[in-house]
Amino acid sequence: MSNLLKPPAVPAGARVAVIAPASSANPERIEQGLNALRARGYNPVPGQHALGKQPPYFSGTTTERLTDLHAAFADPEIRAIFTTRGGYGSNYLLDGLDLDLIRANPKPLISYSDLTAVQTWLLDQTGLPCFHGPLVAGDFSREGGVHDASLSAALTGGLVTAGPAEGLRMLKPGRANGVLYGGCLSILIASLGTRFAPQTEGKLLFLEDVGVKPYQIDRMLRHLLLAGKLEGVTGIIFGEMLDCASPNTAPDFLDEVILDWFTGPIGIGLRSGHVSGANVTLPFGVRAELALEDQPQLRCLEPAVQT
Repeated sequence: MSNLLKPPAVPAGARVAVIAPASSANPERIEQGLNALRARGYNPVPGQHALGKQPPYFSGTTTERLTDLHAAFADPEIRAIFTTRGGYGSNYLLDGLDLDLIRANPKPLISYSDLTAVQTWLLDQTGLPCFHGPLVAGDFSREGGVHDASLSAALTGGLVTAGPAEGLRMLKPGRANGVLYGGCLSILIASLGTRFAPQTEGKLLFLEDVGVKPYQIDRMLRHLLLAGKLEGVTGIIFGEMLDCASPNTAPDFLDEVILDWFTGPIGIGLRSGHVSGANVTLPFGVRAELALEDQPQLRCLEPAVQT
């Protein structure tokens, strides 16, 4: 993107905000995640409502959650923003996002799942890259839950790469270049028909989800197609697609469903988002290259931050 608003790199020892823009999280797991951030040299600062709980499943009221998000962007001592979890509820924030405030104070927002709608809206409207990466009460709270090399590269100005060691495998061979873009498939679909719909057209598209059956993935891909959102897409990388299987079907049934959908190169298995192992951080908005050959590789061609 020619108007990419790259935030400053995140230095060692940086103060980072930890907020809960959607559902509430288990306090014990939040504390475990905070300790894991400290062990990596960060100085985490929980938002006012990071440990909150608001019926029926939120961490706070819409105003409280939005206030924490804006405060994290506005605080000059905060260098990056992590979220406790996804769950549900960040779509309540979309109408109230202060885009001018965020443009004036760009910094990495690291999250995935329910935050996909917020992240893609900020990318589309302000040029702020998305950092599709680990959650504090999720990935950081469990042993081996964070792919440290990609997180460090994304936040310090390195070039993120992923290959077979990160789960990437080839479904349909080929090479593709483009702006890396995407997130949780079901959240992308949920915003179609609204002004917050993702601008997937012409991108190198990453799609991932969890616990949905192959026919449901088929339906969502069909929805993207009918909405014109696959026009000009140069290549598609699917995530691990954890628990996306149907009973009494072959292990490669999802592969077969996906292969019917796209004539260009298709990869699958990249562990970013809802995953069973170390969660890879992918910076959306940067130029990248997908090479699906003997050794599949996704390679970012530019850093996502200013060094």
